[in-house]
Amino acid sequence: MARYTGPSCKLCRRENVKLYLKGERCYKEKCSLETKPYAPGQHGKTPKKISDYGVQLREKQKVKRLYGVLEAQFRRYFEKATRAEGITGEILIQLLERRLDNVVYRAGFAGSRKEARQVVRHNHVTVNGRKVNIPSYSVKPGEVVQIVEGSRKNPRIVESVETSDGRGVPEWLTLNKAAFQADVARMPERSDITYDIQESLIVELYSK
Repeated sequence: MARYTGPSCKLCRRENVKLYLKGERCYKEKCSLETKPYAPGQHGKTPKKISDYGVQLREKQKVKRLYGVLEAQFRRYFEKATRAEGITGEILIQLLERRLDNVVYRAGFAGSRKEARQVVRHNHVTVNGRKVNIPSYSVKPGEVVQIVEGSRKNPRIVESVETSDGRGVPEWLTLNKAAFQADVARMPERSDITYDIQESLIVELYSK
């Protein structure tokens, strides 16, 4: 399965926004965006004029990197969003939010989406009592996402749960920390996504 394996902090610096790719490090002064608030590379400090296309491209890259998906998969999400009823951009973000690895991260069972993907892939997660190891699995209202009993003493998972209060849990999930369980109460709404995302720019880019 293809995935990005390069330096995570360079992605935040390229997009000039925190993508929270390194877990707790992103909330501390060690964050590279705090120590090096400019783009990576030899000419990163040089101001550049960016075109309308460039603005749209950077927004698309930002959202891709935020949710940890590559171009082909991201385009499939967009095409699925265009076929659905409703506002394409909002449906696109909703589809990304409903990914199982994102739910594991948003529930606080992992410190980052990258870590959440590993948690899912290594069979630490069940959906409605059945093990699911597909990070892109799309959760539905009424489903129960839970850490398997044998993994509830895993140091990384325990640490993530203990520090999850600072990250917050979205209202569309109901969290039971003691049971390492998150219930999908409803579909995520646009107002639930607090990240600085302008999905209309992505729609404009792919509509050209």
